[in-house]
Parts: sequence; C-alpha cells; structure tokens
Amino acid sequence: GSVETSPSVVFENIEKCSPNCLRLLLENISGLTVDEDFTVEVIPEINVAVATFIKSIDTEEFVKKCLQHKRVREFQMTARVLELTRTIKAENLPDFGISPDYITVYFESARNGGGPVSDVQLFPEENSAIVTFCDHKGNA
Repeated sequence: GSVETSPSVVFENIEKCSPNCLRLLLENISGLTVDEDFTVEVIPEINVAVATFIKSIDTEEFVKKCLQHKRVREFQMTARVLELTRTIKAENLPDFGISPDYITVYFESARNGGGPVSDVQLFPEENSAIVTFCDHKGNA
C-alpha cells in the first residue's frame, strides 16, 4: 500500500529569507503557484514556515529538491516533510515567554496544516519547545 505522506513541508531556520522571498523560492522549486497550489504559513517567532500543498505532489521529492537548491543552501534553511504523527522542535522562541497554550493553539490551527497537539514541552532556558501531535489515523 502507499504510505500516506503529509501535504505539509516544514522549513526551519528561515530568518535569512523573507516570507515573500520564501514564497517565490517555493514557486520556483515546485513549479506551482502559491495560494492556488499551495499555501505558506510563516511563523516568525520560531523561524519556521509550513508549506501545505493543496495540489497533490510528492512532498518527499520536493524536500529533496529544496535541500539541493542553491538558494535554500545559501539561506541555510532546512526542509522536511511534516509527518502526520510527529514532534517538531520550535526553536528561537522569543524571551517574553510564549505560553504552551499559545503554541498548542497555533499548531492546532488548520490553516497552519497543524493537527491536534497532544503535548507541548517548553524549554525556556534555550527558548525552544517540543510540540507533539496526536495520531491522525482515524480522522480521514
């Protein structure tokens, strides 16, 4: 059977690339049109962007292309598929104390390609958090 890959790709370490620049870059790499074929949600507080593909594409393949792309390398960004069940590490949180509730609500927002969050662990001393998503299986 085919493994269901997530339609979302997480880009981390995006501070060197403005949101508009990122959108254009992803259009260039994917050959698709932003807002029609995919959406990009930028989370500046944690230097992360999530691209969610409306059009069905091979996100694994797309991630490979991104990682090989000269500009992505210049910006030192990383890209990976947002697994349907997984944890993501949100880094570079602002010092002024983002609450676990804020992070939970943020990542549960459907617009961000998120899903039900089962756990948020904050690490204030390193301004990071680990967000764990619930298993999506069963909610088709």
